[in-house]
Amino acid sequence: ELCTLGSAKCIKEVMIGEEKLISFSGVKQGNACTIVLRGASTHVLDEAERSLHDALAVLSQTVKETRVTLGGGCAEMLMAKAVDDIVPKTTGKKSLAVEAFSRALRALPTTIADNGGYDSAELVAQLRTEHHNGNSTAGLNMNNGTIGDMNELGIKEAFKLKEHVLLAAAEAAEMILRVDDIIKCAPRRREEGM
Repeated sequence: ELCTLGSAKCIKEVMIGEEKLISFSGVKQGNACTIVLRGASTHVLDEAERSLHDALAVLSQTVKETRVTLGGGCAEMLMAKAVDDIVPKTTGKKSLAVEAFSRALRALPTTIADNGGYDSAELVAQLRTEHHNGNSTAGLNMNNGTIGDMNELGIKEAFKLKEHVLLAAAEAAEMILRVDDIIKCAPRRREEGM
């Protein structure tokens, strides 16, 4: 049977915990690698494995879909601004729904600021002002609790993730709107003498 011989710069036996492993480094065609996870308990180890799996899944999706959007709430504020521009042109009850969608988009930067321990009302108001003044790359800089340029800071998110979040939220809202009626039973009458 045909086989391909490879070469490595360094082959050594390594002790990890109580296990002996053989480590190959400096392989010319390093298409595969092994990641060793260790933890104090199986719960910690399972959590580390889930985190690593999630990170690898994000990496593989990013390689397939290379488009990115600006992070730090920048993309949501841009979308909210575009939706706000449509509100005056929309008539009837639809305008209320469009306005609510814009508020929902601004909820993400609010959550980012809250999770960072900053005053979300102040930061989101500043961010909204920046976007209405034409600074379309402005976003939340959580390192120091200010507004910053997301391009300069290198804060980006995967386009596919942003697309998935928006589609899932729209589908959930649509399902809620499709509820025709809520049946409510009258409370039971209590018997007298109890």
